[in-house]
Amino acid sequence: MPTCNIIVDSCSYFRLAQNIRPLLKTPFGKEKHCLGVIEELDKEYEKNPTLKHKFFWVNQNEYADNRKKCFSPTRNQRSKINHAFFFIREFARDSQFSVSEVDIIALSYSYVLKIPVVTDDSDMLEVAKEYNISTYKTLELLKLMMDNGFVTMKQIRSIASYWTYQNDTPKSYRKDFKRIFAEDPPR
Repeated sequence: MPTCNIIVDSCSYFRLAQNIRPLLKTPFGKEKHCLGVIEELDKEYEKNPTLKHKFFWVNQNEYADNRKKCFSPTRNQRSKINHAFFFIREFARDSQFSVSEVDIIALSYSYVLKIPVVTDDSDMLEVAKEYNISTYKTLELLKLMMDNGFVTMKQIRSIASYWTYQNDTPKSYRKDFKRIFAEDPPR
């Protein structure tokens, strides 16, 4: 099994998984970038009726199987992840950032494993910055994928059009799209 070396948060996963298949555990590029999600994504999904309604496809075998065992930290790494969770959570609370428990766990994995996290959540991005955790916004990840021949610009435009149709565009979407791809986003 390939080693996942980029964590995708739940929102980015929900935005991409139906359009890029398989999204996870598929290395791309010379650097063998490989996306993964943490197992807590499933727990978050199961507890949230809105997510279950909007993203009804998540538990279909194709997607559920693709999410299994993306990360297998050692016992020592798990201990460090748990420790990181507590100090990142305290920082987020003290700074009044609205970051979910699952997002803090993802940041903890990224911090300990020294790998980037993909998120469009502005509070999560701020917390990551405090801990020098490398991040990508979803559009930046799509650019990385395109630059490495994993997706085409045509696919990116299609994905972006769907987000607009679903009224699920990331924050700063129009500005980021133009900055990253040097063109206006599709409508």
